[in-house]
Amino acid sequence: MSERTAVITGASAGIGEATARALAEAGFHVVLGARRLDRLEKVAADLAGTALQLDVTDPGSVADFVQRVQECHVLVNNAGGARGLERVVDADEDNWRWMWETNVLGTLRMTKALLPKLIASGDGHVITVTSIAGHEVYPGGSGYTAAKHAQAALHETLRAEHLGDPVRLTEIIPGLVETDFSANRFDGDTDRAAGVYRGLTPLTAQDVAEVIAFAATRPSHVNLDSIVLKPRAQLDGTRAHRSE
Repeated sequence: MSERTAVITGASAGIGEATARALAEAGFHVVLGARRLDRLEKVAADLAGTALQLDVTDPGSVADFVQRVQECHVLVNNAGGARGLERVVDADEDNWRWMWETNVLGTLRMTKALLPKLIASGDGHVITVTSIAGHEVYPGGSGYTAAKHAQAALHETLRAEHLGDPVRLTEIIPGLVETDFSANRFDGDTDRAAGVYRGLTPLTAQDVAEVIAFAATRPSHVNLDSIVLKPRAQLDGTRAHRSE
């Protein structure tokens, strides 16, 4: 295929970095966005891609980023995350606010800004990485599950609003993926983070990236509305088989 441009947010590590590598291998020119520009530039250099600093929680940063993107065929909304695991009665509003700004408003800002270029390309594709937490709830997860439910609803609404436009929309819905997600959630407590994955084989960032690349390389008339992927040992957000 002729070279097309894919924009990936949160691309300096984890699923975002793996997705950038997978899409570059599939023939895309990748534009990588994240806050950590030094790390981002190293990844982009490996892929002959473009690294641009981006903070999806900052409208000015999003505007500057999008202004430097000349064309866009695929947007991967990957930036996001969780903070804390408090019950509702102990909810930390700062954590809630950050999760909504990053997961929901960040996705809104990037998609709203790039939709004109995606549609103008004649074959656009918005791929949003949510979570099984966007379709389930669990004790202590109300802030994250609420944000991910909202992000999933935003994405599904776009599918209805742009029916008939030359743009596809795919929601990627992972279960347990071993990245720095849990360490960030627990404020750098790596022992607690490791416990999330103990006793089972979780998904890797590359596992998710390969699914994203598969969706992005289907023929333009094929829309994979949603893809759920979980470790074999995981049933849902609260139940998994763990070896002793």
